[in-house]
Amino acid sequence: MRPAGFALLVVLSLGVAGYAMGVYGFLPLGAAVHPDMRATFVAHRAGIYVHVFASAVALVLGPLQFWSRLRTARPGLHRWSGRCYLGVGVLCGGLAGLYMALHAFGGPGSRLGFGCLALAWLYTGFRAYRSIRAGDAASHRRWMVRNFALTFAAVTLRLWLPASVASGMPFEVAYPVVAWLCWVPNLLAAELFLRRTRDPSPGRSDAVKTASPA
Repeated sequence: MRPAGFALLVVLSLGVAGYAMGVYGFLPLGAAVHPDMRATFVAHRAGIYVHVFASAVALVLGPLQFWSRLRTARPGLHRWSGRCYLGVGVLCGGLAGLYMALHAFGGPGSRLGFGCLALAWLYTGFRAYRSIRAGDAASHRRWMVRNFALTFAAVTLRLWLPASVASGMPFEVAYPVVAWLCWVPNLLAAELFLRRTRDPSPGRSDAVKTASPA
Protein backbone atom coordinates (compact mmCIF):
# COMPACT_ATOMS: atom_id res chain seq x y z
CA MET A 1 0.00 0.00 0.00
CA ARG A 2 1.24 3.48 -0.84
CA PRO A 3 2.20 5.75 2.08
CA ALA A 4 -0.67 8.16 1.42
CA GLY A 5 -3.18 5.32 1.39
CA PHE A 6 -1.76 3.82 4.57
CA ALA A 7 -1.82 7.22 6.27
CA LEU A 8 -5.50 7.66 5.35
CA LEU A 9 -6.27 4.18 6.67
CA VAL A 10 -4.57 5.04 9.97
CA VAL A 11 -6.35 8.38 10.31
CA LEU A 12 -9.78 6.87 9.61
CA SER A 13 -9.19 3.92 11.93
CA LEU A 14 -7.99 6.07 14.81
CA GLY A 15 -10.70 8.62 14.18
CA VAL A 16 -13.52 6.09 14.40
CA ALA A 17 -11.90 4.37 17.40
CA GLY A 18 -11.60 7.70 19.20
CA TYR A 19 -15.16 8.64 18.31
CA ALA A 20 -16.48 5.31 19.62
CA MET A 21 -14.53 5.49 22.87
CA GLY A 22 -15.60 9.08 23.43
CA VAL A 23 -19.27 8.57 22.67
CA TYR A 24 -19.67 5.26 24.50
CA GLY A 25 -17.34 6.20 27.32
CA PHE A 26 -18.81 9.58 28.23
CA LEU A 27 -22.34 9.88 26.80
CA PRO A 28 -25.49 8.01 27.83
CA LEU A 29 -25.80 4.70 26.02
CA GLY A 30 -27.62 5.13 22.73
CA ALA A 31 -27.25 8.91 22.65
CA ALA A 32 -25.56 8.90 19.24
CA VAL A 33 -27.71 6.29 17.46
CA HIS A 34 -31.10 6.42 15.76
CA PRO A 35 -33.94 6.68 18.32
CA ASP A 36 -35.42 3.37 17.13
CA MET A 37 -32.18 1.60 18.13
CA ARG A 38 -31.79 2.97 21.65
CA ALA A 39 -34.07 0.47 23.40
CA THR A 40 -32.04 -2.44 22.00
CA PHE A 41 -28.77 -0.84 23.09
CA VAL A 42 -30.04 -0.31 26.64
CA ALA A 43 -31.46 -3.85 26.81
CA HIS A 44 -28.11 -5.36 25.79
CA ARG A 45 -25.75 -2.97 27.50
CA ALA A 46 -22.93 -5.47 28.14
CA GLY A 47 -22.92 -6.75 24.57
CA ILE A 48 -22.72 -3.22 23.16
CA TYR A 49 -19.91 -2.09 25.45
CA VAL A 50 -17.78 -5.20 24.85
CA HIS A 51 -18.28 -4.96 21.09
CA VAL A 52 -17.56 -1.24 20.89
CA PHE A 53 -14.46 -1.13 23.07
CA ALA A 54 -12.95 -4.39 21.80
CA SER A 55 -13.51 -3.23 18.22
CA ALA A 56 -11.83 0.07 19.09
CA VAL A 57 -8.78 -1.92 20.22
CA ALA A 58 -8.76 -3.69 16.85
CA LEU A 59 -9.00 -0.38 14.97
CA VAL A 60 -6.10 1.10 16.93
CA LEU A 61 -3.79 -1.92 16.71
CA GLY A 62 -4.77 -3.17 13.26
CA PRO A 63 -2.72 -0.72 11.18
CA LEU A 64 0.37 -1.49 13.30
CA GLN A 65 0.31 -5.07 12.03
CA PHE A 66 1.09 -3.84 8.52
CA TRP A 67 3.82 -1.40 9.48
CA SER A 68 6.91 -3.13 8.09
CA ARG A 69 9.34 -0.87 9.95
CA LEU A 70 7.80 -1.87 13.28
CA ARG A 71 7.96 -5.56 12.38
CA THR A 72 11.64 -5.23 11.59
CA ALA A 73 12.76 -2.92 14.39
CA ARG A 74 10.50 -4.16 17.23
CA PRO A 75 9.46 -7.77 16.51
CA GLY A 76 8.49 -8.33 20.14
CA LEU A 77 6.14 -5.37 20.11
CA HIS A 78 4.68 -6.58 16.83
CA ARG A 79 3.97 -10.01 18.33
CA TRP A 80 2.32 -8.64 21.46
CA SER A 81 0.24 -6.08 19.59
CA GLY A 82 -0.84 -8.87 17.24
CA ARG A 83 -1.91 -11.04 20.14
CA CYS A 84 -3.90 -8.18 21.62
CA TYR A 85 -5.42 -7.37 18.24
CA LEU A 86 -6.59 -10.95 17.69
CA GLY A 87 -7.31 -11.93 21.29
CA VAL A 88 -9.04 -8.78 22.52
CA GLY A 89 -10.11 -6.91 19.41
CA VAL A 90 -11.20 -9.68 17.08
CA LEU A 91 -12.16 -12.49 19.46
CA CYS A 92 -14.01 -10.42 22.08
CA GLY A 93 -15.32 -7.89 19.56
CA GLY A 94 -16.43 -10.60 17.15
CA LEU A 95 -18.25 -12.70 19.73
CA ALA A 96 -20.02 -9.64 21.12
CA GLY A 97 -20.80 -8.50 17.57
CA LEU A 98 -22.29 -11.91 16.76
CA TYR A 99 -24.47 -11.67 19.85
CA MET A 100 -25.60 -8.14 19.01
CA ALA A 101 -26.31 -9.16 15.40
CA LEU A 102 -29.16 -11.29 16.73
CA HIS A 103 -30.82 -8.09 17.97
CA ALA A 104 -29.85 -5.73 15.15
CA PHE A 105 -32.29 -3.06 14.02
CA GLY A 106 -33.71 -3.55 10.53
CA GLY A 107 -35.01 -7.08 10.62
CA PRO A 108 -33.57 -10.25 9.05
CA GLY A 109 -31.52 -8.35 6.46
CA SER A 110 -29.56 -6.47 9.09
CA ARG A 111 -29.22 -9.45 11.40
CA LEU A 112 -27.93 -11.71 8.66
CA GLY A 113 -25.57 -9.05 7.32
CA PHE A 114 -24.00 -8.24 10.67
CA GLY A 115 -24.02 -11.90 11.69
CA CYS A 116 -22.07 -12.89 8.58
CA LEU A 117 -19.65 -10.03 9.22
CA ALA A 118 -19.00 -11.24 12.77
CA LEU A 119 -18.51 -14.84 11.65
CA ALA A 120 -16.17 -13.82 8.83
CA TRP A 121 -14.20 -11.60 11.22
CA LEU A 122 -13.78 -14.44 13.70
CA TYR A 123 -12.93 -16.99 11.01
CA THR A 124 -10.27 -14.87 9.28
CA GLY A 125 -8.75 -14.03 12.66
CA PHE A 126 -8.61 -17.73 13.54
CA ARG A 127 -6.99 -18.57 10.21
CA ALA A 128 -4.44 -15.80 10.65
CA TYR A 129 -3.53 -17.14 14.08
CA ARG A 130 -3.36 -20.76 12.96
CA SER A 131 -1.19 -19.96 9.94
CA ILE A 132 1.43 -18.09 11.96
CA ARG A 133 1.46 -20.83 14.59
CA ALA A 134 2.22 -23.23 11.73
CA GLY A 135 5.07 -20.99 10.58
CA ASP A 136 3.35 -19.94 7.35
CA ALA A 137 4.04 -16.21 7.34
CA ALA A 138 2.79 -15.64 3.79
CA SER A 139 -0.59 -17.20 4.57
CA HIS A 140 -0.71 -15.29 7.86
CA ARG A 141 -0.23 -12.03 5.97
CA ARG A 142 -3.06 -12.82 3.55
CA TRP A 143 -5.48 -13.71 6.32
CA MET A 144 -4.54 -10.61 8.28
CA VAL A 145 -5.27 -8.44 5.23
CA ARG A 146 -8.70 -10.04 4.93
CA ASN A 147 -9.29 -9.72 8.65
CA PHE A 148 -8.43 -6.04 8.83
CA ALA A 149 -10.63 -5.37 5.80
CA LEU A 150 -13.47 -6.66 7.98
CA THR A 151 -12.28 -4.65 10.99
CA PHE A 152 -12.45 -1.59 8.73
CA ALA A 153 -16.20 -2.19 8.38
CA ALA A 154 -16.50 -0.05 11.52
CA VAL A 155 -15.21 2.84 9.41
CA THR A 156 -17.10 2.16 6.18
CA LEU A 157 -20.34 1.71 8.12
CA ARG A 158 -19.99 5.31 9.29
CA LEU A 159 -19.33 6.47 5.75
CA TRP A 160 -22.08 4.57 3.96
CA LEU A 161 -24.87 5.14 6.46
CA PRO A 162 -24.83 8.97 6.45
CA ALA A 163 -24.38 8.96 2.67
CA SER A 164 -27.37 6.69 2.15
CA VAL A 165 -29.58 8.72 4.47
CA ALA A 166 -28.40 11.97 2.83
CA SER A 167 -29.44 10.53 -0.53
CA GLY A 168 -33.03 10.42 0.72
CA MET A 169 -33.21 6.72 1.56
CA PRO A 170 -35.25 6.09 4.75
CA PHE A 171 -33.12 4.90 7.65
CA GLU A 172 -35.09 1.69 8.08
CA VAL A 173 -34.37 0.85 4.43
CA ALA A 174 -30.76 2.03 4.43
CA TYR A 175 -29.65 0.17 7.54
CA PRO A 176 -30.16 -3.40 6.25
CA VAL A 177 -28.38 -2.45 3.01
CA VAL A 178 -25.44 -0.92 4.87
CA ALA A 179 -25.23 -4.05 7.05
CA TRP A 180 -23.83 -5.73 3.91
CA LEU A 181 -22.34 -2.73 2.15
CA CYS A 182 -20.03 -1.91 5.07
CA TRP A 183 -18.01 -5.12 4.69
CA VAL A 184 -18.59 -7.03 1.45
CA PRO A 185 -16.84 -4.42 -0.76
CA ASN A 186 -14.01 -4.24 1.80
CA LEU A 187 -13.43 -7.97 1.52
CA LEU A 188 -13.57 -7.85 -2.27
CA ALA A 189 -11.05 -4.99 -2.26
CA ALA A 190 -8.77 -7.06 0.00
CA GLU A 191 -8.93 -9.98 -2.41
CA LEU A 192 -8.09 -7.72 -5.35
CA PHE A 193 -5.18 -6.27 -3.39
CA LEU A 194 -3.86 -9.74 -2.60
CA ARG A 195 -4.13 -10.80 -6.25
CA ARG A 196 -2.13 -7.76 -7.33
CA THR A 197 0.64 -8.16 -4.77
CA ARG A 198 3.09 -10.99 -4.62
CA ASP A 199 3.82 -13.06 -1.54
CA PRO A 200 6.94 -12.08 0.36
CA SER A 201 10.18 -13.60 -0.83
CA PRO A 202 11.56 -16.50 1.28
CA GLY A 203 13.94 -14.17 3.09
CA ARG A 204 11.26 -11.62 3.80
CA SER A 205 8.83 -14.37 4.81
CA ASP A 206 11.27 -15.58 7.44
CA ALA A 207 11.65 -12.03 8.75
CA VAL A 208 7.90 -11.65 9.04
CA LYS A 209 7.64 -15.02 10.74
CA THR A 210 10.02 -13.99 13.49
CA ALA A 211 7.95 -10.84 14.01
CA SER A 212 4.60 -12.64 14.01
CA PRO A 213 2.03 -12.53 16.84
CA ALA A 214 2.47 -16.26 17.53
